[in-house]
Amino acid sequence: MNQLPLVVLGSINIDHVLRVHQFPQPGETCLSEDYQTHFGGKGANQAVAAARSGCNCGFIACVGNDDWGQQALKQFAADGIDTQSISIQEGNATGLAMIQVSDAGENTICVAPQANRYVSSAYVKRYQSTIENAEIVLMQLETPLAGVLQAAKIAKQANTRVMLNPAPAQRLDDELLSLVDIITPNETEAQQLTGIKVCDDDSANKAAQWFHAKGITTVIITLGARGAWVSENGEGYLSAGFKVKAIDTTAAGDTFNGAFASELLRASSLDNALRYAHGAAALCVGGKGAQPSIPHREQVLKLIERS
Repeated sequence: MNQLPLVVLGSINIDHVLRVHQFPQPGETCLSEDYQTHFGGKGANQAVAAARSGCNCGFIACVGNDDWGQQALKQFAADGIDTQSISIQEGNATGLAMIQVSDAGENTICVAPQANRYVSSAYVKRYQSTIENAEIVLMQLETPLAGVLQAAKIAKQANTRVMLNPAPAQRLDDELLSLVDIITPNETEAQQLTGIKVCDDDSANKAAQWFHAKGITTVIITLGARGAWVSENGEGYLSAGFKVKAIDTTAAGDTFNGAFASELLRASSLDNALRYAHGAAALCVGGKGAQPSIPHREQVLKLIERS
């Protein structure tokens, strides 16, 4: 088995994307301007972002026994992702996401987990050595929490860094939080976890301190176009992002996470890794769809150089 510096554990979805002028209100019917399907899922997006950033990346996940699952596996291989720890769940469909994208570039997303439900604690244990041999394990919350906790326990015992993107937000026990080294919520997720409304630097710092009190060393609260509030060992500051016109924000946060993990593994400083991640996310929002918009390393470096 090849040693993989980054292992992503997470979801695989097929995104069904409807473009609308504005989101419908309850009981309202809207006509869509466009309909497309793309490969997506928070775990998959983050693995693709890391791989396109030049990282040797493994992916622990499940797909259904359908054409979508087979096509997703082929696409992961084409992106250079190690797919040995992705299994096909017989009698199940690949995860599905229904996404609406407004003219303002914002989105609403509803997910049917399907095969993603099988990334359980027992399933994760099958790939214990993969996690133990990694430098970083990157996870989200679109797969069962028991599997995420199991992976964090394995990683902690092996001195593999645990990076958690707590999305979609849900209540997390102190047991899991105490195992996390790097956490990357957005403003909404930070508020749901801490109870602190993140609306400025002061509130972002207070939320970061809440995470530090749980034992997390590095806190990165993403703030959209503003950039991210970064706090390491209690010292916080604003890391500025790139100002670009957003066409579709789908997968922007995932791109940030995968790109950041990849660049951090290049022995970059925290600031350099953040700058690279901001650049990758900025390029992502300039395109349509999740994975079709995730940039390659050369594109990100060009953007950073121009800026």
